[in-house]
Amino acid sequence: MLSDHGAPPPPVMVKRMTDAGVELIDGLLIPRSCIFLDGRVFLWDASPPPKGGNLSHLTKDMFEMFEVVVPKPELLILGTGPTTLPVPPEIRTYLSSIGVGPIDVMDTWNACSTFNMLAEEGRRVAAALLVGKSDGTWKISPP
Repeated sequence: MLSDHGAPPPPVMVKRMTDAGVELIDGLLIPRSCIFLDGRVFLWDASPPPKGGNLSHLTKDMFEMFEVVVPKPELLILGTGPTTLPVPPEIRTYLSSIGVGPIDVMDTWNACSTFNMLAEEGRRVAAALLVGKSDGTWKISPP
């Protein structure tokens, strides 16, 4: 593959959220949680919380990839599933300690929209998106 080593990678762009997952503009469907970083998509071993749950299941290990990223994203958007949930303080502290941040937390649908807008502006933004139905009772859809 030919590439211009001085040019930034093309941004990942979300076309829409469906009950099956995140559909990218190129038609790729990502059926589970993922991270968008530096023009790439990484599957993320993180499940959304059960309906009415919280994010206490998230651990520092789930964000380790951000330790080796250079340059660090100027903003990390965390999509927490169908509703906005608070991030555990130890996760915020860890990400800040490795130079990632600030962290903007919102439901996954809005996280995708915000990511698209900032990526189009050329910002160094990353997104960590909790996708899927951990208990089979809720769907990700626009508010």
